[in-house]
Amino acid sequence: MKKVLILAEGPTEEAFVKHILREHLLKCDVMLIPKIVTTRRVKNGPNFKGGIVSYPKVRREVIRLLGDTSATRVTTIFDFYGLPDDFPGRRTATGNACEKVRFVENAFEKDVNDHRFSAYLSLHEFESLLFSSPYEIAKTLNAAEKESELRAIRNSFASPEEINDNPKTAPSKRLRDHFPQYNKVFFGRLIAKNIGLQAIRSECPHFDEWVTSLEKLR
Repeated sequence: MKKVLILAEGPTEEAFVKHILREHLLKCDVMLIPKIVTTRRVKNGPNFKGGIVSYPKVRREVIRLLGDTSATRVTTIFDFYGLPDDFPGRRTATGNACEKVRFVENAFEKDVNDHRFSAYLSLHEFESLLFSSPYEIAKTLNAAEKESELRAIRNSFASPEEINDNPKTAPSKRLRDHFPQYNKVFFGRLIAKNIGLQAIRSECPHFDEWVTSLEKLR
């Protein structure tokens, strides 16, 4: 069994890895173990976790996980949306959305400089994956009448992953505009589970490439 440590941005991504990705990858003899980013360590008391505060802190967390020599791979699941400007390549990335993400991922990997590390950034954020099925979003949130509005958003882009990262129109912002009750951790995992991993992969090529790379670990 190959052990993969995944540094997750927060509890939403952690839940997705634990309850959806892990079950699938076990079939490929891969055990996924998510670890939420520690934003501040406390000597006497619980550490503060969740959210990307700065690159140096993230890099330290990655290096710490790489210290586990039993891990075949260390990877990440962070949102490209809102990523701090001090991330490698963040300020200089050019091209379309996918090209920018790949540029930053490559710069991140080059800076860490360990063959066991591979970076994955959600393009643009976790909620983009949910737009793989406007039907399941509306159904899970008990608002079937809003499916057409969600489908119109989805159809405005070549893939759900390309839904833009403007503070007013990022995927999570769009969901909260339509569903004030949307809770990232609970509904994010539930909607993703109802959609199904294969359906998400068929709609989201960058995410699919990441999962495929984990399936093929040797």
